[in-house]
Amino acid sequence: MATRVSEPAKTELDQLCINAIRMLAVDAVELASSGHAGAPMGLAPAAYALWDRVLQHDPADPAWPDRDRFVLSAGHASLLLYSLLHLTGYDLPLDELQRFRQWGSKTPGHPEYGVTPGVEVTTGPLGQGVGNAVGMAVAERILANRYNRPGHEIVNHFVYCICSDGDLQEGVASEAASLAGTLGLNRLILLYDSNGITIDGRTDISFRENVANRFHAYNWHVDGPIDGNDPDAVETAIKAARVETGQPSLIILNTTIGFGSPNHAGTSSIHSDPLGDEEVRRTRKALGWNFDPFVIPDEVNDHMRGAIERGRQAHTHWNTRLAAYRADYPDEAAALEKDLAGELPDGWEAALDGAHATADSAMATRVASGIALNAAADVVQSLTGGSADLAGSNNSTMKGRSLFQSEDQAGSNIAFGVREHGMGAIANGISVHGGLTPYTATFMIFADYMRPAIRLAALSGYPVIYTFTHDSIGLGEDGPTHQPVAHLMSLRAMPGLVVIRPADPHETIEAWRVALARRDGPTVLVFTRQSTPPLDASDARQLAQGAYAVLDCEGEPEIILIATGSEVAPTLEAGRKLAEAGRKVRVISMPSWELFDSQPPEYREELLPSAVRTRIAVEAGSGIGWERYVGLDGDVIAMDSFGASAPGGVNMEKFGFTADNILSRSKTLLEQSGQ
Repeated sequence: MATRVSEPAKTELDQLCINAIRMLAVDAVELASSGHAGAPMGLAPAAYALWDRVLQHDPADPAWPDRDRFVLSAGHASLLLYSLLHLTGYDLPLDELQRFRQWGSKTPGHPEYGVTPGVEVTTGPLGQGVGNAVGMAVAERILANRYNRPGHEIVNHFVYCICSDGDLQEGVASEAASLAGTLGLNRLILLYDSNGITIDGRTDISFRENVANRFHAYNWHVDGPIDGNDPDAVETAIKAARVETGQPSLIILNTTIGFGSPNHAGTSSIHSDPLGDEEVRRTRKALGWNFDPFVIPDEVNDHMRGAIERGRQAHTHWNTRLAAYRADYPDEAAALEKDLAGELPDGWEAALDGAHATADSAMATRVASGIALNAAADVVQSLTGGSADLAGSNNSTMKGRSLFQSEDQAGSNIAFGVREHGMGAIANGISVHGGLTPYTATFMIFADYMRPAIRLAALSGYPVIYTFTHDSIGLGEDGPTHQPVAHLMSLRAMPGLVVIRPADPHETIEAWRVALARRDGPTVLVFTRQSTPPLDASDARQLAQGAYAVLDCEGEPEIILIATGSEVAPTLEAGRKLAEAGRKVRVISMPSWELFDSQPPEYREELLPSAVRTRIAVEAGSGIGWERYVGLDGDVIAMDSFGASAPGGVNMEKFGFTADNILSRSKTLLEQSGQ
């Protein structure tokens, strides 16, 4: 027989609102026969305190630039967020909660950016949201220091993030939190749901560290543990954390997963299993919830919808301040509004045009990337980013700009440290915050460390620019531990991601042009360590089509050679020798499969006529997938093994990426085809 559960004293209306959040989660999970009600049941008081008493937001305009950001890193608790969005008046009607986890609903199993009004960022893979929140806090500080003026605090908001035990066990959260403390991100407040339970049971079977001491060591302000079931205590802690401390803040909340369930509260069984009809009945009785499924008392709706008017007033006040700012600082206001809209400033393309003149000699494409980045940075103020401790090798520093540090939060060069995964998640947060154009840099081999963050950017459509240098066995002596082989193909396999591997300095500049202009998703730019000879600068503008001919013949070719990156030069040399021998040959630079595949069928057929079946692809990476362009009758000169520790030129020769080998394989293929 269920008995009433006791909670810290609070008003009857507060208790009713908290239980409404709990029971919406319970009812939605039961209806879907799937989901995670336990975390929302335990977190409801803390989330209520934040959303009802502290959070600055406007349900009528989820994109208001100066709103506080809320990140649910524990994305499995999505119903906590959906319940709050519905109750506070966002465009998320009750029937969408009743369609939880169903096809086409606005309430997917984990929060997805762009699907649900009010969801700031896609979360679910644990730890990512912590990194995203750090990125948002970086963006807030950069924009505030860039645009605020005395008497005009036009950028002035906080970033709140709820994380779980599981989040703090993931390495990406540690990477991001360490950097956040180093950078003094005092507008970041992390609420840690310490309920002591994960899927496999109690956390102490694998997680016994002192989280408070850990975050003290990260240079965070730490409060708690406090009773997460007491909204007054949570409110007090949050407001204390908002006081200027020069540090990000961690509030440790002791909660009970599945609070209110007589038989499952505090156990792993409630993490991701529906309660079942009988336990739901007992939970309703224990909480004193005498309402049918999905029925919300009028007084709860009236109280929670007060967020609409509070949001309207706060937003109106900000608009008034923005008008005053615009009057006193018209140029700054115009630039801010353009940045927030994701628009690039006038003259950015001309800046890249000018970069071609300084890239008209043999050089590594990583060097050309630095030229392009700095040409763009002279005009595109929103560019923000850096490297995972490889800035000199990646050529990723914007000259004339300061380093973002706790002492100088106006800087837009970011030293991420040796934290590739954290860097990726932080860049995603910077992107989704708005107002800045983030880029990252590291060696191509470490795309493996960043993959979860890149995947979420591709899934969500964040326009982040990921630059990877040292792109093949051509990097040389560091050997196979640092030589990427499968990486290009694995990134190409990811939906929503555009991968560009330019062949020379001019294509590199054009690759940056494409990446900067893209607003519907992330772009990967892949660069060499070794020098590449320049192609024709005017031809390089065709990079935006994904593939184009760098050598052609009259009429239909007998053979087509396709290459990317540094392999274009030896392929072009082989093509010229074939042409000198009287063969009709076309050599194609194909820097981007995704861009080429998006071209009209007519262009693709013109460049790769289906009647020409004698084709060779050349790339110093895995050859899997090239059959889509060369066919089953074609040949692929690629890597089918790991590389070796030797000078880059030696590697390229030994593994067959030379003009002589390409020429020999071309002749063999022509003979086999009877030509």
